Amino acid sequence: MAKQQTKARPVHEVRLGRIRAAIWENETQNGTRHNVTLSRLYKDGDEWKDSTSFGRDDLPLVAKVADLAHSWIFTQASAAAHAPGSADEEPGF
Repeated sequence: MAKQQTKARPVHEVRLGRIRAAIWENETQNGTRHNVTLSRLYKDGDEWKDSTSFGRDDLPLVAKVADLAHSWIFTQASAAAHAPGSADEEPGF
């Protein structure tokens, strides 16, 4: 009997048009950290695929999607810092 692997899913996605930012969550010794992968969706026949290559006209949307992903991550970190019982609350948040 083969082991069935479940594919990891991002904790959040930001998408504008065909540009997507997938936000991944990783638990570390220093707390939760987030990583982002950026991709461009395209259709090959009837199948949707993605690429990490961007054309000149994609770049404004890449910048906007990256900014929205950054804002989402910052909001998550701020909410975690203000959670009751949080030991790593930073002053000035």
